[in-house]
Amino acid sequence: MKTLTVFERAVLKATLEIPLGETRTYQWVAERIGKPNAVRAVGQALRKNPYPLIIPCHRVIRSDGTPGAYFGKDDGRKERLLELERNIKNGM
Repeated sequence: MKTLTVFERAVLKATLEIPLGETRTYQWVAERIGKPNAVRAVGQALRKNPYPLIIPCHRVIRSDGTPGAYFGKDDGRKERLLELERNIKNGM
């Protein structure tokens, strides 16, 4: 496994702060790590997430409210994961 950069680790750490069943934007993550102009780089860092089931990169969405890609693919997985989490949070 490739070693993550300091920036990538900061992105993944901020992502861990997003509660189950909730979302935050790429912009939120960029601002949270003190790099408000690094929105695209945040997306690239999330794509390198080595632990997607533990570090919930699927909870990061676009500023317009659309989900965006999940590991470079826009195939609906992100939406399904978010729906599953919301059901768990709401007691199914």
